[in-house]
Amino acid sequence: MTTSQDRGTVLITGASSGIGAVYADRFARKGYDLILVARNQQRLDTLAARLHQETGRHVAVIIADLGNKDDLARIETVLKTDASITGLVNNAGFGGGAPLLQSSIEKMEEMITLNITALTRLAYAAAPAFVERGRGTIINIASIVAIAPELLNGVYGGSKAFVLAFSQSLQHELADKNVRVQAVLPGATATEFWDVAGVPITHLPETIVMSAEDMVDAAIAGLNQGETVTIPSLPDIADWNAYEAARKALGPNLSHSKPAERFGLRQANAA
Repeated sequence: MTTSQDRGTVLITGASSGIGAVYADRFARKGYDLILVARNQQRLDTLAARLHQETGRHVAVIIADLGNKDDLARIETVLKTDASITGLVNNAGFGGGAPLLQSSIEKMEEMITLNITALTRLAYAAAPAFVERGRGTIINIASIVAIAPELLNGVYGGSKAFVLAFSQSLQHELADKNVRVQAVLPGATATEFWDVAGVPITHLPETIVMSAEDMVDAAIAGLNQGETVTIPSLPDIADWNAYEAARKALGPNLSHSKPAERFGLRQANAA
């Protein structure tokens, strides 16, 4: 994220376990101080104490529920005002495995609030501050369902598609301001996510489940290689580049003054 002696501080949401906890471990060992955000104080305190003991880095803990507007506002203020912060890992979120028709609309609304609204507000708090400070990195944890929404609950897929599009747009906007934005698209990862989603991880083939440690290490390697979008399990980046090239090739024909001839509307009107 930076090669300077003073690496600064990384704020990580959803840091008490799983992917967030691994990011905390990795950045502490790279010489960053940390601000860990989650709801579970006991887990955060235990992780913070271990990382401080093992790495000597300063590790602060903030107990917050990002689905709560007041708690979210507190974290936004930290990002705006703490000049030591050079990185944000937007990891907090949850998913759903049940089909839409079997899902609670209240639970889906909670998912949108956390996966989209909270992530967006934190990124918008961090980005102007990073631009002003002349450096910064925003890592947004999306999912492979961003490009394969049929795999899980449609609201979850839609929320992660937002994270991907938002990250790509933000990177385009900030590319010349020394601010990096990365979207990480994990596949099935061995975390508590699956218990919350209602799909026990034991029901998944072992061949598709990656450890959280491997997932985060690959994501950080992708960041270091300059990737805006990192899919940790993808063997050949050329496949993603081809996907993006096909998407961009649609550009010249996405907006015209008349419908495409393939609909037959001009011929029908003329008749």
